[in-house]
Amino acid sequence: MKKAIYALILPLVVVSGLVFANREIKNEKSEKSTPKPLSAAEREAEVKKWEATPGGIAYKKWKASPEGEKVLASAAKISKHISDSTGMEAVVTSLSLPPGSRLGFGVMARINGDDYILSFGALKSHEFQQLHGLKVNDKIIIRSHGVSHAPKYSYPIVSGDYVERDSKIMYKRAPSKGGC
Repeated sequence: MKKAIYALILPLVVVSGLVFANREIKNEKSEKSTPKPLSAAEREAEVKKWEATPGGIAYKKWKASPEGEKVLASAAKISKHISDSTGMEAVVTSLSLPPGSRLGFGVMARINGDDYILSFGALKSHEFQQLHGLKVNDKIIIRSHGVSHAPKYSYPIVSGDYVERDSKIMYKRAPSKGGC
């Protein structure tokens, strides 16, 4: 009887020891993989290095072109709303994004006379369900945490955080987990 109990306990001790040791190894790896942030001088040096690459040269040319200047000017128009996280009135102009875009789900919207890509991210079937009810010429109120641009697109890209139509909330981005 004692031999049977020892035979059952011994493998349990060995397996629990292996699991505990494996957990410690994983914790050590995650602590070592966190890179320290770059200083301002290091960051500037990295930007200079990138600007010398073919991609950096193409970006600088696009930025100086009439199309790039137009996109940057449109983004600057709404920067105050973005930084204050205030609502912007918009009109939906298209229910699809430009051909070849890889921004996930989104619509085209006109804010203060300029067209913008209103992007919500990767398509999740239930998350954007109410937004699928939008129609062209719908007037909406949007809030965003950021506006970006890319040479591939002729419009600034607004990250959609909040959408309201007829005083009813259609979409509100869930706060990120583990953040402040």
